[in-house]
Order: sequence, then structure tokens, then C-alpha cells
Amino acid sequence: MHATRSKKPPRVGDAPAIRRTLIAITLLLGALLILAPLLVIAVQAFSEGWKVFAAAIAHPDTLSAILLTVVTALIAVPINTAFGVAAAWSITKFDFPLRRLLLVVTEIPFSISPIVAGVAYLFVYGLQGLFGPLLDAYGIKILFALPGIVLASMFVTAPFVARELIPLMQAQGRDLEEAATSLGASGWRTFLSVTLPNIRWAMLYGIILCNARVMGEFGAVSVVSGNIRGQTNTLPLHIELLYHDYQTTGAFAAAFILTLLAVVTIIAKVALERRGAGRRRRAPIVTPAPEVAK
Repeated sequence: MHATRSKKPPRVGDAPAIRRTLIAITLLLGALLILAPLLVIAVQAFSEGWKVFAAAIAHPDTLSAILLTVVTALIAVPINTAFGVAAAWSITKFDFPLRRLLLVVTEIPFSISPIVAGVAYLFVYGLQGLFGPLLDAYGIKILFALPGIVLASMFVTAPFVARELIPLMQAQGRDLEEAATSLGASGWRTFLSVTLPNIRWAMLYGIILCNARVMGEFGAVSVVSGNIRGQTNTLPLHIELLYHDYQTTGAFAAAFILTLLAVVTIIAKVALERRGAGRRRRAPIVTPAPEVAK
């Protein structure tokens, strides 16, 4: 009887042959679908030597594309971080009639094609769009300029921070915030002293994902930027132009820079995951102290 109760049910992959086969298939697919393209990019980028690679990166159009990509990320990521934190705070800490609608709106960019989003911006801010004539009358240029690129990037990446924070904040509940409020803390003080320390790792993780997507966004940005070489081309758009112009080395050199940024992002993501997991194992959830009300 005791042996029958202690016997564990069989699991998929318990057999050594099945386990090894699954691991082999996973490694093979990973090598073919992920590692092989990355290796090709690195090899082709340096195929004509370091000097050619450096010259391709130092080209004014490439430097302009890199700068525009970085500037777009520096603008879009902080705004989307503020939006994500505010949306997650509102959805998880308050009850109001439009709460579910806010959650749906936050997730809309996940289900809409980036190209569709770019076309939608054309009909809103273009010369024939909803606000186009008014903006043109005041000399405000949104499309085919930095504002349009930032707006399109923000739309595509809007859910990333919020989707990392909402499940965590739902699991944490509202007890800590309510306790801090009962001690006399203001809403802002409660957020800084109680909520933020408990969500900082998830927030940083969402910021990293948001930044990676902003730098690699192509579809929406290609519609609203106008593809003006040296002016409104981000790094992904510049890579496409170089490839179509048969400048293979330049295209792969720019692609290598974008890949390098992605690898750095992944390393930062893994480091944050390990550090955050270690902090969670060593320390309990932050609780409000009496001095929070001071």
C-alpha cells in the first residue's frame, strides 16, 4: 500500500531516449533558427576586413541612423515606463468602472500589426488626416520626422512595462499600500516607500524589453518615417536600404551593431533576472514602517 502511494506518475521525457531526443531537437532548431543567422551576420560584417567594417559604421548615414535610434529609445522608453507603471497601478490597486477597458486598451498593441498602426498614424497626423490640416497650419510636423517615429515606437511598445508589472502587483495585493495609507502616508509617498521597492526588478525587466523592441522596430516606423536617408532612417530601416542598394558589407555591419545591442539587452535581462531572484529569496517583501507617515 505504501509503495503504491509513493509511486510517482510517469512524466513525458522520463525515458532517457525520449529526453535525449527532445534535447537534441531543441538544440538543432535553436542552432538553425537562431545561432546560424547570428553567425552569418558576424561573418559577413567582417568578411572584407576590419577597415571596411569600420568605414561602413563611420559612414554619415549609418551614424545618423544609430543616433536617431538611440534618441528614439531615450524618448519612448521613459514615457512608456511611466505609462506602464501608471496603468499597472490603476488596474491592480483601484476598482473603477472602466478598469477592464483600461486593461484591454493596454493590450491592444499586442494584437495589432505594426504596419497597421503606422497607417493609422497617417490617417490621424497626415496632411489628409484628422489633425493634419491643423498641424500644418501651425507648422508642426509629426510624420516623416522624429515625433512620428517616437509615436509609432511608443504605440508598439506601450504594453511591455505594464504586462510585466500587472501580474506581480496583482499577486502582491493591496494590503501593504492600505497599511501605509492608514498610517497617514500620501499616495506618492506610499508608491515610493512601499510599491516601488517591490516592483523595481519587474519594472527594470520591462524597460529592457521595451528598449530592445524600440531599437528593433521596423514596420510602424517604416510607414511614418518616409525613409529619408540620413534624416529619418532608424537603424533597421537603414539596413534595408543598404541591402537594396547592394551594399552588402554595410548592411551586415549595421546589422551587427543592432545584433550587438540585442545581445547586450539579453545579458542585462538575464543579470536582472538572477539578481532579482536572489533578492527575493534573501529578503521578505518590504513592509511599511511607522515612519512612512512622517
